[in-house]
Amino acid sequence: TMHALREFLLIHALTCLMQHGKISKSALGSEIIKGKIAKEKAMQYMASVQNNNLHKCGGFLVSEDFVMTAAHCADKNPTSVVLGTHNLTKVDKKMRYGIQKMCKHPSFKSGSFANDIMLLKLSRKVRLGNEKTIKLIQLPIQKINLKENKMCSVAGWGATETKGKNSNELQVVSVPIINMKKCQKLWDNRALKNVICAGGYNTKNGICQGDSGGPLVCNKLPLGIVSFNNNNSCNYPNIPNVYTDVSKFLPWIKDILKKKKCKV
Repeated sequence: TMHALREFLLIHALTCLMQHGKISKSALGSEIIKGKIAKEKAMQYMASVQNNNLHKCGGFLVSEDFVMTAAHCADKNPTSVVLGTHNLTKVDKKMRYGIQKMCKHPSFKSGSFANDIMLLKLSRKVRLGNEKTIKLIQLPIQKINLKENKMCSVAGWGATETKGKNSNELQVVSVPIINMKKCQKLWDNRALKNVICAGGYNTKNGICQGDSGGPLVCNKLPLGIVSFNNNNSCNYPNIPNVYTDVSKFLPWIKDILKKKKCKV
Protein backbone atom coordinates (compact mmCIF):
# COMPACT_ATOMS: atom_id res chain seq x y z
CA THR A 1 0.00 0.00 0.00
CA MET A 2 1.00 3.64 -0.35
CA HIS A 3 1.06 3.90 3.44
CA ALA A 4 3.52 1.00 3.75
CA LEU A 5 5.66 2.46 0.96
CA ARG A 6 5.75 5.85 2.66
CA GLU A 7 6.70 4.24 5.97
CA PHE A 8 9.45 2.27 4.17
CA LEU A 9 10.82 5.39 2.45
CA LEU A 10 10.81 7.30 5.72
CA ILE A 11 12.65 4.49 7.54
CA HIS A 12 15.08 4.18 4.63
CA ALA A 13 15.82 7.92 4.69
CA LEU A 14 16.39 7.82 8.45
CA THR A 15 18.68 4.77 8.14
CA CYS A 16 20.79 6.64 5.57
CA LEU A 17 20.97 9.66 7.88
CA MET A 18 21.96 7.45 10.80
CA GLN A 19 24.72 5.79 8.78
CA HIS A 20 26.17 9.16 7.91
CA GLY A 21 25.96 10.31 11.50
CA LYS A 22 23.76 13.27 10.58
CA ILE A 23 20.89 12.40 12.83
CA SER A 24 20.48 13.88 16.28
CA LYS A 25 18.09 12.66 18.93
CA SER A 26 15.64 15.42 18.12
CA ALA A 27 15.49 14.61 14.41
CA LEU A 28 12.49 12.33 14.86
CA GLY A 29 9.56 14.46 15.81
CA SER A 30 7.14 17.10 14.88
CA GLU A 31 7.02 20.14 12.72
CA ILE A 32 4.74 23.15 12.73
CA ILE A 33 5.05 25.16 9.54
CA LYS A 34 5.38 28.97 9.84
CA GLY A 35 4.69 28.95 13.59
CA LYS A 36 6.01 30.87 16.59
CA ILE A 37 7.21 29.67 19.98
CA ALA A 38 4.28 29.23 22.37
CA LYS A 39 4.06 31.52 25.41
CA GLU A 40 5.18 29.82 28.60
CA LYS A 41 1.90 30.10 30.50
CA ALA A 42 -0.28 29.26 27.49
CA MET A 43 -1.48 25.80 26.41
CA GLN A 44 -0.52 24.05 29.63
CA TYR A 45 -2.63 21.08 28.53
CA MET A 46 -0.14 20.16 25.76
CA ALA A 47 1.42 16.70 26.00
CA SER A 48 4.39 15.13 24.25
CA VAL A 49 3.67 11.45 23.57
CA GLN A 50 7.03 9.66 23.64
CA ASN A 51 8.76 6.36 23.00
CA ASN A 52 11.98 5.84 25.00
CA ASN A 53 12.12 9.56 25.81
CA LEU A 54 11.84 10.61 22.16
CA HIS A 55 8.92 12.78 21.02
CA LYS A 56 6.64 10.88 18.61
CA CYS A 57 3.26 12.65 18.72
CA GLY A 58 1.42 15.50 20.34
CA GLY A 59 -1.54 15.15 22.67
CA PHE A 60 -3.61 17.12 25.17
CA LEU A 61 -4.80 16.54 28.72
CA VAL A 62 -8.59 16.12 28.94
CA SER A 63 -8.93 14.74 32.51
CA GLU A 64 -6.63 13.94 35.42
CA ASP A 65 -6.30 10.38 34.06
CA PHE A 66 -6.38 10.75 30.27
CA VAL A 67 -4.49 12.39 27.40
CA MET A 68 -6.19 12.57 24.00
CA THR A 69 -4.19 11.95 20.81
CA ALA A 70 -4.50 10.36 17.35
CA ALA A 71 -5.06 6.59 17.11
CA HIS A 72 -2.35 6.21 14.47
CA CYS A 73 0.16 7.30 17.14
CA ALA A 74 -0.29 3.81 18.67
CA ASP A 75 1.91 2.52 15.81
CA LYS A 76 4.80 4.49 17.31
CA ASN A 77 4.59 2.33 20.47
CA PRO A 78 4.37 5.20 22.95
CA THR A 79 5.69 4.39 26.42
CA SER A 80 5.20 7.68 28.27
CA VAL A 81 3.67 11.15 28.16
CA VAL A 82 5.41 14.38 29.17
CA LEU A 83 3.26 17.12 30.73
CA GLY A 84 4.17 20.44 32.29
CA THR A 85 6.87 21.77 29.98
CA HIS A 86 7.02 23.49 26.59
CA ASN A 87 10.73 22.70 26.28
CA LEU A 88 11.53 19.04 25.68
CA THR A 89 15.16 19.44 26.75
CA LYS A 90 13.89 20.32 30.23
CA VAL A 91 12.05 17.19 31.37
CA ASP A 92 12.34 15.85 34.90
CA LYS A 93 10.92 12.61 36.33
CA LYS A 94 7.88 14.36 37.76
CA MET A 95 6.83 15.51 34.29
CA ARG A 96 6.87 11.98 32.84
CA TYR A 97 3.76 9.80 33.13
CA GLY A 98 3.63 6.15 32.14
CA ILE A 99 0.91 4.91 29.79
CA GLN A 100 -1.29 2.31 31.45
CA LYS A 101 -3.66 1.70 28.53
CA MET A 102 -4.14 2.86 24.97
CA CYS A 103 -7.84 3.26 24.19
CA LYS A 104 -7.98 3.44 20.39
CA HIS A 105 -11.36 4.05 18.80
CA PRO A 106 -12.82 0.56 18.13
CA SER A 107 -13.45 1.43 14.44
CA PHE A 108 -9.88 2.61 13.80
CA LYS A 109 -7.76 0.38 11.56
CA SER A 110 -4.00 0.70 11.41
CA GLY A 111 -2.87 2.24 8.12
CA SER A 112 -6.15 4.12 7.70
CA PHE A 113 -6.99 7.58 8.96
CA ALA A 114 -10.70 7.18 9.71
CA ASN A 115 -11.74 7.36 13.41
CA ASP A 116 -8.22 8.56 14.18
CA ILE A 117 -8.73 9.20 17.89
CA MET A 118 -7.25 7.62 21.01
CA LEU A 119 -7.26 8.19 24.76
CA LEU A 120 -4.17 7.30 26.78
CA LYS A 121 -4.80 6.27 30.38
CA LEU A 122 -1.96 7.57 32.52
CA SER A 123 -0.27 5.36 35.10
CA ARG A 124 -0.86 8.00 37.76
CA LYS A 125 -3.24 10.91 38.18
CA VAL A 126 -2.14 14.40 37.26
CA ARG A 127 -2.41 16.54 40.39
CA LEU A 128 -3.89 19.64 38.88
CA GLY A 129 -4.30 21.64 42.08
CA ASN A 130 -0.62 21.76 43.04
CA GLU A 131 1.12 21.72 39.70
CA LYS A 132 0.45 25.18 38.35
CA THR A 133 2.30 24.25 35.17
CA ILE A 134 -0.34 21.71 34.08
CA LYS A 135 -3.96 22.43 33.22
CA LEU A 136 -6.53 20.38 31.41
CA ILE A 137 -8.54 21.62 28.45
CA GLN A 138 -12.33 21.36 28.52
CA LEU A 139 -13.85 19.28 25.73
CA PRO A 140 -16.79 20.58 23.66
CA ILE A 141 -20.16 19.44 25.01
CA GLN A 142 -21.95 19.20 21.66
CA LYS A 143 -21.36 18.92 17.93
CA ILE A 144 -20.01 22.17 16.54
CA ASN A 145 -20.12 23.40 12.94
CA LEU A 146 -17.23 25.71 12.15
CA LYS A 147 -17.63 28.50 9.61
CA GLU A 148 -15.27 28.65 6.66
CA ASN A 149 -12.16 30.85 7.24
CA LYS A 150 -12.62 30.85 11.01
CA MET A 151 -9.14 31.08 12.53
CA CYS A 152 -8.10 28.32 14.94
CA SER A 153 -4.68 27.42 16.32
CA VAL A 154 -2.62 24.23 16.29
CA ALA A 155 0.51 23.44 18.29
CA GLY A 156 3.34 20.91 18.22
CA TRP A 157 7.04 20.44 18.82
CA GLY A 158 9.58 20.65 16.07
CA ALA A 159 11.01 22.00 12.87
CA THR A 160 9.66 24.90 10.91
CA GLU A 161 10.16 23.53 7.40
CA THR A 162 9.88 20.17 5.66
CA LYS A 163 12.83 17.95 6.67
CA GLY A 164 14.14 20.83 8.74
CA LYS A 165 15.61 20.61 12.21
CA ASN A 166 13.19 20.17 15.08
CA SER A 167 12.64 22.77 17.70
CA ASN A 168 12.61 21.53 21.28
CA GLU A 169 10.20 24.34 22.09
CA LEU A 170 6.47 24.13 21.51
CA GLN A 171 5.42 25.92 18.30
CA VAL A 172 1.95 27.32 17.61
CA VAL A 173 0.35 28.61 14.43
CA SER A 174 -3.04 29.98 13.28
CA VAL A 175 -4.88 28.07 10.57
CA PRO A 176 -8.15 28.86 8.75
CA ILE A 177 -11.03 26.37 8.59
CA ILE A 178 -11.69 25.06 5.07
CA ASN A 179 -15.20 24.26 3.84
CA MET A 180 -15.83 20.49 3.91
CA LYS A 181 -17.16 20.19 0.33
CA LYS A 182 -14.20 22.17 -0.99
CA CYS A 183 -11.84 20.04 1.09
CA GLN A 184 -13.32 16.83 -0.29
CA LYS A 185 -12.87 18.09 -3.86
CA LEU A 186 -9.26 19.07 -3.20
CA TRP A 187 -8.68 15.55 -1.83
CA ASP A 188 -10.08 14.07 -5.10
CA ASN A 189 -13.37 13.19 -3.43
CA ARG A 190 -11.69 10.84 -0.99
CA ALA A 191 -14.25 9.84 1.66
CA LEU A 192 -13.45 12.21 4.51
CA LYS A 193 -15.75 11.37 7.40
CA ASN A 194 -15.98 12.96 10.86
CA VAL A 195 -13.10 15.32 10.13
CA ILE A 196 -12.30 19.04 10.01
CA CYS A 197 -10.08 20.57 7.33
CA ALA A 198 -7.85 23.52 8.27
CA GLY A 199 -4.61 25.05 7.04
CA GLY A 200 -2.18 23.77 4.42
CA TYR A 201 -4.28 25.26 1.58
CA ASN A 202 -4.39 28.92 0.57
CA THR A 203 -1.97 29.63 3.43
CA LYS A 204 1.64 28.81 4.22
CA ASN A 205 0.60 27.69 7.70
CA GLY A 206 0.05 24.07 8.66
CA ILE A 207 1.13 20.89 10.40
CA CYS A 208 3.78 18.31 9.59
CA GLN A 209 4.78 14.76 10.51
CA GLY A 210 4.97 14.21 14.25
CA ASP A 211 2.47 16.96 15.06
CA SER A 212 -0.08 14.13 14.92
CA GLY A 213 -2.33 13.96 17.97
CA GLY A 214 -2.07 17.64 18.86
CA PRO A 215 -5.21 19.77 19.24
CA LEU A 216 -6.87 22.15 16.81
CA VAL A 217 -8.18 24.81 19.21
CA CYS A 218 -11.09 27.07 18.22
CA ASN A 219 -12.78 29.39 20.77
CA LYS A 220 -10.62 27.79 23.50
CA LEU A 221 -12.03 24.32 22.73
CA PRO A 222 -10.06 21.38 21.30
CA LEU A 223 -12.27 20.64 18.28
CA GLY A 224 -9.80 18.70 16.15
CA ILE A 225 -6.90 16.23 16.47
CA VAL A 226 -4.01 16.46 13.96
CA SER A 227 -4.49 13.44 11.67
CA PHE A 228 -2.81 13.73 8.25
CA ASN A 229 -1.57 15.94 5.42
CA ASN A 230 -0.84 15.27 1.75
CA ASN A 231 1.86 12.61 1.22
CA ASN A 232 3.87 13.89 4.19
CA SER A 233 4.70 17.06 2.25
CA CYS A 234 4.66 20.24 4.32
CA ASN A 235 5.51 22.70 1.54
CA TYR A 236 2.34 24.75 1.79
CA PRO A 237 0.08 25.85 0.30
CA ASN A 238 -0.92 22.50 -1.20
CA ILE A 239 -3.94 20.45 -0.03
CA PRO A 240 -5.84 21.00 3.27
CA ASN A 241 -4.58 19.40 6.47
CA VAL A 242 -7.09 16.98 7.98
CA TYR A 243 -8.08 16.72 11.65
CA THR A 244 -10.33 14.24 13.48
CA ASP A 245 -13.54 16.04 14.54
CA VAL A 246 -13.62 15.58 18.33
CA SER A 247 -17.27 16.61 18.62
CA LYS A 248 -18.34 13.57 16.55
CA PHE A 249 -16.94 11.15 19.15
CA LEU A 250 -18.30 12.68 22.38
CA PRO A 251 -20.40 9.72 23.67
CA TRP A 252 -17.41 7.35 23.26
CA ILE A 253 -15.07 9.83 24.97
CA LYS A 254 -17.42 10.56 27.89
CA ASP A 255 -17.95 6.86 28.55
CA ILE A 256 -14.20 6.20 28.86
CA LEU A 257 -13.59 9.27 31.04
CA LYS A 258 -16.41 8.22 33.35
CA LYS A 259 -15.58 4.49 33.62
CA LYS A 260 -11.80 5.08 33.41
CA LYS A 261 -11.61 2.00 31.18
CA CYS A 262 -11.25 1.47 27.43
CA LYS A 263 -14.57 0.91 25.70
CA VAL A 264 -14.42 -1.76 23.02
